Order: sequence, then C-alpha cells, then structure tokens
Amino acid sequence: QVQLVESGGGLVQAGGSLRLSCAASGRTFSSAAMGWFRQAPGKEREFVAAISWTGRSTNYADSVKGRFTISRDNAKKMVYLQMNSLKSEDTAVYYCGAKSGLLGSKWTEYNYWGQGTQVTVSS
Repeated sequence: QVQLVESGGGLVQAGGSLRLSCAASGRTFSSAAMGWFRQAPGKEREFVAAISWTGRSTNYADSVKGRFTISRDNAKKMVYLQMNSLKSEDTAVYYCGAKSGLLGSKWTEYNYWGQGTQVTVSS
C-alpha cells in the first residue's frame, strides 16, 4: 500500500517555474513506478511524466518535454516535478500516482493517487 500527498502548487506567471513534490508512505514505494498526471476543468486526466522505480527511466508527454523534469529520491520517499517555462495551458490539478511494475502513461494503470495540487499559470 502507498499513500501519496502532493504539494508545491500555486499561482505563477507564464514563463515562470514551480516544483511539485509528492511525499509517499508505505513499504512498497521504492519498488513502485511513479507518475504525474494533470486534469483541467472539463477535461480528462492526462499523462505528464513518469519515472521507473530505479529512477533510471523516464517518460514525458510531448507537451511538456524539454520543460518539465521528473525525479525521485527513494531514501526520502519523494517524487518531484520541476516545471519550467510554464504556459497557460499547463493550468490544471496535478496528481501523483503510483503503480507496480514498469512505468506507464495511462492513468488507469496506476493503483494509488494523491489528492492533487492546483497549478494556475496566468498569461
């Protein structure tokens, strides 16, 4: 079992940066692939980035590639999403998810979710 709590969201101007954090608890965190997803009002939850349990493999949505970086610290049971060059279209609630096995880009593959953190980018 994994419990997840996101933090770090807020209001930022376009072109700015934010760093999201996801604090995990539970014995299986270090063997779980982790992902960040986001959901804007009226839209489906969409994939942002994922990282393998070792941290050696990552995957990004095309819309954030080159701007966002996912990382993890298994000793601290933390996952991070560094977001640079933010755009108004990045505005959404961002969720941290955990899954067993290989990293994935479909939210239906993830077993555990945090409550989300709001990111608002003003243009």
